Amino acid sequence: MLFTPSRSNTKENLYTIAFYNLENLFDIRNNDQIIEEDLIPKGIKKWTLKRYGKKIKNLGLAISRIGEKLNHYPPVLVGLSEVENEHVLMDLIATESLSKSGYSYLHFNSPDERGIDTALLYRENYFTLIRTEAIPLKVFSLEGEVYRTRDILYVCGCLNGEEVHLFINHWPSRRDGAAATAYKRIRAADTIKEYMTKLEKMHLNPKYIVMGDFNDDPSSESVKNLVTSKQLYNPMEKMHTPFRGSVQYRRRWNLFDQIIVSHNFCNYEKGTHSFTHANIFDEPFLKESKGKYKGSPLRTFVGSRYKGGYSDHFPVYIQFKLDV
Repeated sequence: MLFTPSRSNTKENLYTIAFYNLENLFDIRNNDQIIEEDLIPKGIKKWTLKRYGKKIKNLGLAISRIGEKLNHYPPVLVGLSEVENEHVLMDLIATESLSKSGYSYLHFNSPDERGIDTALLYRENYFTLIRTEAIPLKVFSLEGEVYRTRDILYVCGCLNGEEVHLFINHWPSRRDGAAATAYKRIRAADTIKEYMTKLEKMHLNPKYIVMGDFNDDPSSESVKNLVTSKQLYNPMEKMHTPFRGSVQYRRRWNLFDQIIVSHNFCNYEKGTHSFTHANIFDEPFLKESKGKYKGSPLRTFVGSRYKGGYSDHFPVYIQFKLDV
């Protein structure tokens, strides 16, 4: 199901922006600073150079094809989560599928205890950096201890000459239960709202793109409050059904991966970008093809069992048209 406003779409001047949770994209080197000890050659998952190379190749192919049905070109911006470091990003943009697209990347090491971070891939011919910052997400446990989680990656830049403000997220998980951890994701939403308020004192009518793995659905309190209080638009809201999503848990679909935009992307003014549509990139090659999990994301691992797939999440994307 493709969500499209009442507006004609053409490949001309169409630009894809995507988000993809890469399911633990670790290199094979041991890092004493993180706790993901399984993803090394001698670990339980036997994370070898061959397996790493296959995953990198798979992910490069998947990214290169996001939005391909309406646009012949790979995404101009790709937000990422679950990347370990700059080395994996360099390997990713050097894959055969992406090497000719002119990608560069942005990444900051975060305090996450698993060693997974957010990042941005951007095509330098279309996007020029102005400023970037890792926004700390200060969340405390009920005992008052600091919860070590991912920073929010903020990026200000010019997309085809138009200034945009990006927030790339991987909000705290539901590992200890959705209700028990909801306050952490509400705090993440509040952190973005507070930062936006600061931006609005310096920029007139800023254009926002908020993307990420929110570990909450569009209908969850954290996401709904972010969207309504800052007058944003979430095109993913109508896509979440019992039959479709970006990630499955116990054979139930969730749409944790979302891209939210500010309403001024719907103004259709000359020289600016206007929102055209959004979708989940859940093409057959990214899915389990048989068995009881048929149709779910084709993962790299299920537990410690190697599947050799792509990710446990589907990418999501939106497309803008540059009005000329």
